[in-house]
Amino acid sequence: MQTWFQLNTVDVLSALNTSISGLKRDTIADLQKEFGKNVLQEAKRKSKLSILVGQFKDVMILILILAAVISFIVGEHTDAYVILAIILGNAWMGYSQEYNAEESVRMLQNMSAQFATVLRDNNPSKIEASQLVPGDIILLEAGDIVPADARLIEVSSLKTDEASLTGESHSIEKITRPIKEENIVPGDQLNMVFKGTIVSNGSAKAVVTTIGMNTEIGKIAGMMEVSAQKTPLQKRLAVFSKQLAVIVLVICLFVFGLGLLRGEPPFAMFLTALSLAVAALPEALPAVITIALAQGARRMVNQNALMRKLPAVETLGSVTYICSDKTGTLTQNIMTVEKILASEGKEELLSYAMMLNNEVRFSADKELLGDSTETALVKYALDNGKTKEEADKKFPLLEKLPFDSVRMRMGTLHQYDDKWILFVKGAPSRMLSSLSESYRDQTGGWLAQNREWAADGLRVLFFGYKIFEKDPGTITSDEERDLEFLGMTAMIDPPREEVIEAIKECKTAGIKTVMITGDQPLTATAIAQRLGMIDEGSGEVRAGSDLEKLTDEEFKSVTKHIAVYARVSPEQKLNIVKALQTNGEFVAMTGDGVNDAPSLKQSDIGIAMGITGTDVSKEASDMILLDDNFATIVKAVREGRRIYENIKKFIVYVLSCNLGEILVIFFAPILSFAIPLLPIHILWINLVTDGLPGIALVAEPAEKDIMNRPPRPPKENLFAGGLILRIVVTGIVMTFASLFIQWWCINEGYDVITQQTAVFTTLCFVQLGNALSVRSTYHSVFSSDIFDNRGMWAAILLTVLLQMLIVYVPFLDTVFKTTPLSWNVMLMIVIVTMVCIAFIELVKLVNKKKYLKSPE
Repeated sequence: MQTWFQLNTVDVLSALNTSISGLKRDTIADLQKEFGKNVLQEAKRKSKLSILVGQFKDVMILILILAAVISFIVGEHTDAYVILAIILGNAWMGYSQEYNAEESVRMLQNMSAQFATVLRDNNPSKIEASQLVPGDIILLEAGDIVPADARLIEVSSLKTDEASLTGESHSIEKITRPIKEENIVPGDQLNMVFKGTIVSNGSAKAVVTTIGMNTEIGKIAGMMEVSAQKTPLQKRLAVFSKQLAVIVLVICLFVFGLGLLRGEPPFAMFLTALSLAVAALPEALPAVITIALAQGARRMVNQNALMRKLPAVETLGSVTYICSDKTGTLTQNIMTVEKILASEGKEELLSYAMMLNNEVRFSADKELLGDSTETALVKYALDNGKTKEEADKKFPLLEKLPFDSVRMRMGTLHQYDDKWILFVKGAPSRMLSSLSESYRDQTGGWLAQNREWAADGLRVLFFGYKIFEKDPGTITSDEERDLEFLGMTAMIDPPREEVIEAIKECKTAGIKTVMITGDQPLTATAIAQRLGMIDEGSGEVRAGSDLEKLTDEEFKSVTKHIAVYARVSPEQKLNIVKALQTNGEFVAMTGDGVNDAPSLKQSDIGIAMGITGTDVSKEASDMILLDDNFATIVKAVREGRRIYENIKKFIVYVLSCNLGEILVIFFAPILSFAIPLLPIHILWINLVTDGLPGIALVAEPAEKDIMNRPPRPPKENLFAGGLILRIVVTGIVMTFASLFIQWWCINEGYDVITQQTAVFTTLCFVQLGNALSVRSTYHSVFSSDIFDNRGMWAAILLTVLLQMLIVYVPFLDTVFKTTPLSWNVMLMIVIVTMVCIAFIELVKLVNKKKYLKSPE
């Protein structure tokens, strides 16, 4: 492949069979056939059908589908229809969230260059960027998005913003001369411009060298064949679902076999085994989890975080590392003058020099356009009382000497009353050599100040001036000598104030924040120190060149201790994420450029920037920050932790309830009782009595200390923190209550259908009491925040009302196979329910100290 940056202009034009006046129009069609369109291959978009089919791949959903099929076979059509309704409702919610997120991403895609100005047959015209071919001559102006990789052949004060490709925060000055070095990174190919980068200053003529997937951006897009990462909850639930399926099968076979040994009718025992299967399966679990994630996604959008994939909502709660880009995420992406030192008595003149010595333009709405360094200088002058109109009136511009990489200075000549004044700014070393002899003895102090500011990561510029008594005419670089020292300025892209607090919160939450940037090590270190990511003099900083020397094992080991990676390549970013994951970490990665896309895809949760992010980075992400702010990530982590805790509370609730149902059905025949619950009763309990309070549980507010806990260990069991004991004890309490009610009904002479209705209602009421109790592992149901979750009380009241309708409305009696209960049966049920709630609370009180010490 040609190394275009090493060739001179003539050789480049010759190699591409073109000329300075552009390609001939009659050759374009053949070239387009040969090279194809100048477009990036988009990641294959999911069709509506594939998104919908994806909702049915969960193990729990497959088990429910099997339960529905069995119900149809044995004639329990009502049960089957209810199960299918649950499955379809769950699928629709998941489909809606994922499809709507994909549509939102399409609307956010705003970084593509749609058109390009091209020279063909020496005639400029505007064409779609996709129609460009190698050999085309393109014309670039400030504000343009570069439409293809191209070799520069003419430049006028050209600077480009390459942050989307290289991560470099400063605009890069461009040249046309050949570069002789070999194997240099795109950021150092100063005579090239790259597809997707932005012209921040000046103008240029360039010849297109590569298009589409062969561009630097295209190569990075081609690195994105990375398998999707499963979320922590998906992993834990996959294990749980498989274990549950085995347990259910064993219990069903045991009960069916025991019944046959006792001489029970095979079909009756099959129905009993089916009842057990229905009792064991938490039908509402997939729906409740989907609702929890969807509610969390809605709350996150209100906090400027758009979730593209619903399961990723919970992943945030498991994050142990947040790897963040620097520019625009941790910083404001606005160069700002932070320090200034003027020669004595020259403060005002320095302000005028900052206002006038630049290429900055003002838009119609007074926005500053141009190089970020120069706009920072102008903004400082504006903020300190100077106006462009006043400056132009006092110092009318006569001539400019544009900045170039050889002189490393810029000069502007102005009328100054009846004299002429030359303002010059530039790199400190070049400016000091241009000062008059009278200033030479003072240069030591200014150089010392320069070193001090540069060590703080500041970009320093020196200003000088020269007064002419008579018109100097056309000025050249020769006039930029014997200058008087005017002053010096230091600037930086400052950190976002809210990010400092967010990083503190991450530390408290046990999450390590890491900066990965293409910027220089000195600047990255200074920003990291200001943000509190590292201490002064910390050794937690590595440059990309240092990483290249490490073996795989050394690389893995180093990533455990490094907080700042500077001047890294896209491949190194990807390797950093992989190394952290190999070390057992859950990694969130932020980025906005195409260079970030592979690592976004690899990470457990990829976070793209909504404002400055490229299409490729958004496609690779799980979440998009609508405000490009790191602090928003921390809010999302809090939300993720809250969602996981609430889902876990629901799982504890539903499994303790289901265990009660299983034990009741299991022990009733052993005690020679009639089958206490029919499949339709169990399905109703699992759907409504579990589902409605379950939906209310997932809306529980976050506990106050949720960000003071360490992240969940990646391999932590879903039931860590003593939850198994709580599930078992609660299930046993429900079993005793239900069997006691059935025994009492038998002794009172009630028929089988009354016994079943009483047990059905008892389980419903006791489970509602359990829903109140499970809201907190630590606090009593009777504590002061009992009414904080109004949705829970609404769910309880609605469930009680529905249960009463099922018991006392004749039409529903037929459907649900129930019968009206007398007042004395209802009174006994209420008394038993109150006793059960008190006992569950007593168990919680006894184990309070243990739970408080648990990692939950």
